[in-house]
Amino acid sequence: MTARLRSWSLARQMVVLQILVVGVTVVGGTVLASLHTSALLDEEAARTTRAVAISVADAPTVLDALDDPDPSAVLQPYAERVRKEAGLDFITIMSREGRRYTHPNPRQIGGRFLGTTAPALAGHTFTETYTGTLGPSVRAVTPVRDASGRVRALVSAGITVAKISAEVREQVGAAVLTGLLGLAAGVAGAYAVGAHLRRQTHGLGPAELSRMYEYHNAILHAVREGLLLVDRDGRLTLANDGARELLGLPADAEGRHVGELDLSPSLTAMLVSGESRSDEIHLTGERVLVASAAVVRSGSRSLGTVVTLRDHTELQALAGQLDAERGFAESLRSAAHEAANRLHTVVALVELGRADEAVEFATAELRAAQQLTDRVVGAVREPVLAALLLGKSAAAAERGVDLVISPDSELDDVALDARDLVTILGNLIDNAIDAAVQGAPPARVRVHLRAEDGVFLIRVADSGPGLDPGAVRDAFRRGWSTKGDGRGLGLAMAGQAARRLGGSIETGTGDGDCLGAVFTVRLPLPGPDRGDPRGVRAAGGPGPGRSDEHGARAVSAHGGGPAREEERP
Repeated sequence: MTARLRSWSLARQMVVLQILVVGVTVVGGTVLASLHTSALLDEEAARTTRAVAISVADAPTVLDALDDPDPSAVLQPYAERVRKEAGLDFITIMSREGRRYTHPNPRQIGGRFLGTTAPALAGHTFTETYTGTLGPSVRAVTPVRDASGRVRALVSAGITVAKISAEVREQVGAAVLTGLLGLAAGVAGAYAVGAHLRRQTHGLGPAELSRMYEYHNAILHAVREGLLLVDRDGRLTLANDGARELLGLPADAEGRHVGELDLSPSLTAMLVSGESRSDEIHLTGERVLVASAAVVRSGSRSLGTVVTLRDHTELQALAGQLDAERGFAESLRSAAHEAANRLHTVVALVELGRADEAVEFATAELRAAQQLTDRVVGAVREPVLAALLLGKSAAAAERGVDLVISPDSELDDVALDARDLVTILGNLIDNAIDAAVQGAPPARVRVHLRAEDGVFLIRVADSGPGLDPGAVRDAFRRGWSTKGDGRGLGLAMAGQAARRLGGSIETGTGDGDCLGAVFTVRLPLPGPDRGDPRGVRAAGGPGPGRSDEHGARAVSAHGGGPAREEERP
């Protein structure tokens, strides 16, 4: 039987349980009501008989009739009239010896009263249940006193137990009918609740629901991808461990509106849109996330949105590094092609007997290439950045842009994440080359790298048309681009990488041969005596929003305004 009960669905078990509870409640209530009603009727019968007996005993008619030769002639009609008006079964007026003067059955007049009379003869009124000529009855007995207080006779008024029982049965019948109606209503309500619960639980039993919950909980904690459930009002109803880590959600995030969770505007707009979307890229403070949303519907009604989040931060960083390596390889291929052309020229000059000019032509190209390598490697001894600069120099040369390493650049190996450095410097140089191509010739990009006083400084200036001050706030958002194609991601990723390293990016305008935009990055260098480098600026070092060595007045990439003048680094 237990196994069969366990096989029932949760809805069925709830219906049966509710019916049992309602049934027990109704039956118990009916029994208690019956017992209470019987007690109340017994108490009411005792009060009524006592009051009627006392009223009859105090009537002058009774006392006067006791002096007549035949008291029954006066008392019998009077007692019957009062009995009928009071709804009693008998009123017996008797002598002190118990001889009846009245009785509902005239044949019983003159007989002995059956019951207790001693307390009444002693002057007390009392009630009792006694079996008389009419059967068991609840009766009251009281004395009849004359003017001097002497007991002249006794009066007994009573209601039969059979009559009380009939009234109890009538009351119990009404209670049972009410109980049955309540039971029917309870069963109908239980069935309605069960039907609703069956729809909600899809007919599953408690064991299946428990197993599903355990699987659901295990999956939520096991998957690395983030999972969010947002209801149709825009409130977060569920966030797994992956989503909390990816978005940095507070402990009390569930139950709050997504607009209160300090998420990026684009991600917030996606969560509250109520639309299905696929593989959208969103940038948070330190991550690149790919988000997809699916609307959950029940019929035509929307229940909310399921959002999945995947972390593509490392993938984007590797892609940027791969682009840099690919650019370097393309530059080498282009250089090899140019080298082949120059070699043919040298061979042709030798064949023409102009050996001195051939040597001069060959060594000039070699000196230029070696000077570039020596200048880069001599100034930047950080191998990853040196390789990046060599590759970008060749790429810039192919596009007719002169990439210049600032003479006062000096950089040893720094203990910062190489991928983030490639992301920052590579994207800034790429944007600068694009801007320089759009500006007036000669196209030039100037790069300044230096580490001092615990701060790693990166400054990239170009000769392009510059950056509109009104676009500074949008420049570091995903999708912004001077090309207006909505696909800009480089500056957003550079800003994100700078924040990951605890630094900042500022924008400004240059001077000299680079009058376009200037991007300045300051990254705190880790050290044994500095603790956590994030958010730390070197004492006395350049602050945000100051002019650089080009005389530019910088503007904070996070929305700050023009700032104070600054000495050259």
